[in-house]
Amino acid sequence: MTQTRLIQTDGLTQQVLEAGTGPLVLLIHGFPELGISWRAQVAALAEAGYRAVAPDMRGYGGTDKPQVRDAHSILHLVGDMVDLVRALGETECVVVGHDWGAPVAWHCALLRRDLFRAVFGLSVPFQPRRPKGPPTPAMAAISKRLGKGELYMSQFQADDAHLAFEADVSTALRKGFYAYDGATPTERQSTGFIAPGQTFISEVPDDATLPPWMSPEHFAEYVSAFEAGGFRGPLDWYRCLDLNWSLTAFVQDRRITVPSFFMVGDRDPVRHYAGQHEAGLKDWLTDLRGQVVVPGAGHWIQQERPEGVTRAILDFLSGL
Repeated sequence: MTQTRLIQTDGLTQQVLEAGTGPLVLLIHGFPELGISWRAQVAALAEAGYRAVAPDMRGYGGTDKPQVRDAHSILHLVGDMVDLVRALGETECVVVGHDWGAPVAWHCALLRRDLFRAVFGLSVPFQPRRPKGPPTPAMAAISKRLGKGELYMSQFQADDAHLAFEADVSTALRKGFYAYDGATPTERQSTGFIAPGQTFISEVPDDATLPPWMSPEHFAEYVSAFEAGGFRGPLDWYRCLDLNWSLTAFVQDRRITVPSFFMVGDRDPVRHYAGQHEAGLKDWLTDLRGQVVVPGAGHWIQQERPEGVTRAILDFLSGL
């Protein structure tokens, strides 16, 4: 039976969804999601004999929301997971991450392979540190070269970018889930590039509906959490992109050596701008156990295809 509780870690109170006993599996959500995005996997992993824990990440939901932008760096995010494992009374775990949670999971395995014995990434492949310079100037150059508009991650750098989401939380979330869902027609999906004068939200058609897998009750949980907590913290993750680059020089060219797995939907719009890294995964993940593209699935893969994702995670775990 799943339960939600608060856990005090090193300087942070984290809210977690958890169930089961056995080897620990951490499930890390992305933007704009919460620990509840893993509800199906938490229940299934517990039934299969694992201890499954899905936290609301720093800045989200029931977890503390630091007011300082730089407190959302990748080192803080990895540190939160390191101390969560300790606070749970464990000494090692397998880490699973989706969307922004995938880079956190990859860096958990990259930085603390003694603690995170295996890693499973969804939607966002591992992207090695770019030695030529920080990412936001590179993103701006790519956008200019392609002539498709501004990449949304560049737009999120603005100090007031979160206000567009907070003006109407329900509409922002509904449009965001719709624009990246596998059931949305191709011509209505987001490409990740924003036309001049538009925002991540205004680009999406006003008649956008909830995805087929999103019940009104489940959606209401998201709306309630983001109305209470806002979007400043979640967007601060993006505002730390260049800071992350500067902080991770010490792991330049380091490979991930623990067992790993990657899964992505073939209709995931993230592939428009991060898909280039899929081809080179085997060069950076030295023990890559599998790389799967799921037909018809979009970005919210663990909720769009809960049975398939759960089965893939369990198969991966059984082979460790």
